[in-house]
Order: sequence, then structure tokens, then C-alpha cells
Amino acid sequence: MSTPPASPSALLSQTPQGRWRVPGIANLHSHAFQRAMAGLAERQTHPEDSFWTWRETMYRFAARMDPDSTYAVAAQLYAEMLEAGYTTVCEFHYLHHAPDGKPYADPAAMSRALIAAARDTGIRMTLLPVLYMTGGFDGRALSVRQQRFGHDVEGFLRLLQTLRAEESGLLRIGCAFHSLRAVPEAAMREVLAALPADAPLHIHIAEQIGEVQDCLSLRGARPVEWLQQNFEVDSRWTLVHATHLTPVETKQLAASGAIVAICPTTEANLGDGLFPLRAYLDAGGAWGIGSDSHISVSPVEELRWLEYGQRLVTRHRNIAVSAGSSSAGETLLHGALASAPQATGQDTTPDFVVLETDAPVLAGAHADDVIDRWIFSGNRPAVHEVHVGGQRVVTDGRHLERDAIARRYRQIVAGLLAD
Repeated sequence: MSTPPASPSALLSQTPQGRWRVPGIANLHSHAFQRAMAGLAERQTHPEDSFWTWRETMYRFAARMDPDSTYAVAAQLYAEMLEAGYTTVCEFHYLHHAPDGKPYADPAAMSRALIAAARDTGIRMTLLPVLYMTGGFDGRALSVRQQRFGHDVEGFLRLLQTLRAEESGLLRIGCAFHSLRAVPEAAMREVLAALPADAPLHIHIAEQIGEVQDCLSLRGARPVEWLQQNFEVDSRWTLVHATHLTPVETKQLAASGAIVAICPTTEANLGDGLFPLRAYLDAGGAWGIGSDSHISVSPVEELRWLEYGQRLVTRHRNIAVSAGSSSAGETLLHGALASAPQATGQDTTPDFVVLETDAPVLAGAHADDVIDRWIFSGNRPAVHEVHVGGQRVVTDGRHLERDAIARRYRQIVAGLLAD
């Protein structure tokens, strides 16, 4: 990870109107459909509720999604992302087939719904179709509810080939392995051999203690340890969560050049645990943020809670600082920005966010405190404009198509939840 500058000048500039301008932020991990179920899994279903019980609710909700509803939910989500200051989304997409597991007449129908939502809202997208083959490290078959996620390798490579033909200025097609438990080693090798050398590659890993224990039991190594022992983990990889690391894994992962996509609000909502941020920063590791299940859609909140989680566990303040900057906000924003081109496979430098001069959180702000005040002064929106790929998509804090997108979303979600 590169050292942030001693001043925020590389992160901050001013428009001719005197407003503060910051680079657009990449959201490195998104499951768009889950935005519509935010808040629906907050009642106890088991005395030891965890990710695994939350997943049952998610499966039931996923079974209701089709291309039309996926488009409506994704468009609402992406408009919210843009209004919050995200300008790029990495969409980790595993909801491929119809609820009964049969492919749609167009096997790429669900992917195309996401692409259309990104195009129509104006967000930059790296679509990551997900290979999902088995229900556990033991190679068990997918459950009935997982059937719509599944591909064999041949079908998955066909999907990637179809989608790569649609790449454009704001759309990049990468690839994702759902997790080590869901993709056998041989399949991973076959897909990697067929991928373009520069294709972004993402994977869920070491999110849950149970996953770590199963991997140890059946593969004789922890997930990140096993991956690094068996594959060349380098700068094309983005490891999502990587929450449960040993000190040795932390140093080795940082040295690999891979990105870790940390999703603080989702990891907190699911009770996952805390990423070892300070040790990873000390080892020079690269990282970014994602909103994952979209219990929150705010880069400010992700960055703030990345820092706050470390404060809670260490009982100290201002943890995410560097030799180049004593500002936690500057260090956090710089880290999120530095990883974006690598994790997305796109040049995100044309994209920027203009902050609202009159926002109370920025009253009397100066160049040396704007970023900290934006990140650490609460959730009242401070975004005035957002520009992606040379186009303005947000003005006066509102997406240009907010009302039409919201109407469609409300109608669709009311139908999804009707029964």
C-alpha cells in the first residue's frame, strides 16, 4: 500500500464555485438483490443467530428474484450508491438461473439486468459472474435453494464469453469464485487457465469461523493459507472479507499484492468479526471497501466503521494513520482510492464527487480537515454532484432519475413482499 501524502492535496481540490471535490470511491463488493431485504433479518430466529441463520432468510428472499425485479432493485441501489459518493461497483453476481435452477432462455438474463441497471443509472461497473458448484468443502451437491446459483465449468466459461462481448467504456467483465467451499480446486484451475491475464478475480474467503474450521478439517490448512499454498495469489486477486487471519497469513497476504475488500457494516450486521487492519497496514497491505449486503449504502459509513471497529477492540483512537499522514480520514480515503484500479480493472480517475459547500458538517471547513469532517461527522448527506466517465449523474444531492427509479422499486418490492 502506498503511503498517503503529508497533505490532502492529492485527495482534495476545489471547483471554480469553491466547492470541495474528492475522487469517486469504488464499492468493491456488492450483492445488489440483497438491498431489498435490508432490515428483514433483524428478528431472532435462533438463540445463536449468525451468518448461517441469516443465510436462510437470504435464500428465501433470493428465490423471489427474476430479471425484472433484479433490474429494479439494482437500479435503486446504484442510484443510492451514486448519491452517496460511490462511482464504481464490483457486482459479485451469483443469482444466475430461474428459482428452480433451470437457465433462462437467455442464460445471461440476470447478468444483463444488472448491466442495464448500471448503464441506466450511470455507475461504472465491474461485473463479476460467480462460479458456484458445491455446497461445502466435502464436495456435497448444491441444495435445492442453491440450484439457481450453479454452473459447471463449461457453462460458466460460456457465460463469461457472452458477457465479455458487451464490455464498454464503463463496463468490465471479471470473474469470481464464490468461495473455497463452493468451487473445487480443479475447477478453479480450469477457469483460471481460460481467463484473460488481466481479468479481475474476486473470492469470498475466511469470513466465518465455521468456514475456517471446515477448511482446516478437510484441507489441512486455513482458507487464506491454503489459497496461497496452492495458487499464485497476486495483484489480480481481490479477497473479500479475509476476516479471520493469523499474523503469518496477514503478512503473507499483504506481501502478495492482492487486495482485501473489507465490508464493515455487513460484517458487523452478520456478526462476522473484525479484520486485523492495523497489522495489515503495518505490513503494507492493500485494501478497499464494499457495502456487500447493503444494510448501509454509504462509503463514509464503511470507512468510519472500519476505523471505529479498531478503536473498540484496541481501546485507542486514530488507528488507521500512516507515516505520511496523521489523519485517519485521509489514510482511509487514500487506501480505498489506491486499490480501485487494481480491484476493478478500470481507470476510475475521471470520476469525482463534489461536496456540498453548505452542508452543516463542512461549515467553516479547511483543506486540512474536510476529509476527516466528511467521514467522521455523521450520516447527513454532504454530496452535491457526482460525475462518472465525464457525465454528471447526481446534482443537488439527487440522482437525475431518482423519482422514476424509486417508483419502480417501490412497486416491485411491494410485490416481492406481498406474500
